[in-house]
Amino acid sequence: MKYLNETDIWKCVTMTDVIDSIDEAYWQYEEGNFKMPTRSQIPDGDNTLILMPCISSASIGTKLVTSFPHNQTHPTLHSLVILNDKDNGSIQAMMDGAFLTGLRTGAIGGSAVRHLAKPVVKTLAVVGTGVQGYYQTLAACSERDFTDIYFYNRSLHKVPDFIEQLRPHLNPETRLHICSTVENAVRDSDVIITATTSKTPVLPEDESLYYGKLVIGVGSFQPAMQEFPNSLFRSAQAYYIDSHDAKKESGDVINPIKHGTIHESQIQNFSAVIKNGIQSNQLNYEEGSVIFKSTGMALFDVVCASDIYERAKELNVGTEL
Repeated sequence: MKYLNETDIWKCVTMTDVIDSIDEAYWQYEEGNFKMPTRSQIPDGDNTLILMPCISSASIGTKLVTSFPHNQTHPTLHSLVILNDKDNGSIQAMMDGAFLTGLRTGAIGGSAVRHLAKPVVKTLAVVGTGVQGYYQTLAACSERDFTDIYFYNRSLHKVPDFIEQLRPHLNPETRLHICSTVENAVRDSDVIITATTSKTPVLPEDESLYYGKLVIGVGSFQPAMQEFPNSLFRSAQAYYIDSHDAKKESGDVINPIKHGTIHESQIQNFSAVIKNGIQSNQLNYEEGSVIFKSTGMALFDVVCASDIYERAKELNVGTEL
């Protein structure tokens, strides 16, 4: 059995490799080639224990997660991923689940940028500069060449350190901006990414700000959480979700359907984009915005973990336990 930490995993894959794994997971999802219950969530106040098992076409995987959003001296997420052999059930690997979660969630946003963003987009807004904002930025920049990136965080004093960590991994010619308001961040951005666990919308209630733009949300994973404002739903000409469970798990899907801001028939599975080869030039950006909402699913974890494990065996990476 191998143990793979963050350093080991980075030795095995690039962000582009992980985005490829996410696309493969969508193929399996569309074909129904997996077994996966809705994740188990056990709340304890604002904290949550999450269990995510899945059997894919090649492997068995289970992720155990704790989410403590108010942590100050510890990370908000702690996690472990266990990968089992599908033929005999033996444990093949244990992986740093918090890092794998950040990496694969970033790659989920990267896949949305790869397939939905217009071929030439130059400006990106990232709302929420925590761990997930970091990976979302890396993934988006692996798929498009942005000249300017605008960052907004409710705690503005945290943004300079975030940029300092991010800068070495980006094109040195990309201009990075700290915005004092979220309006300034999104106004001139072609792609907008929200990565918060907010219970109230973090984007402006101004429909005119969203026309012609791709808006990606990766933060809200419970019914009480909602990052998107009603004005964004009204501007939508296409709304994609990463799994059926998003309709049960995220306030960004539950609430607009409940209040009639968007009809359930307008919400489509992103896996169909992958399978049908839909191109961004087939989307009617001139008629409104394109929304992508992710709550994540265990299938992403097990496919990514399986690909990383196979690469680790080839490269002889990891610690044998």
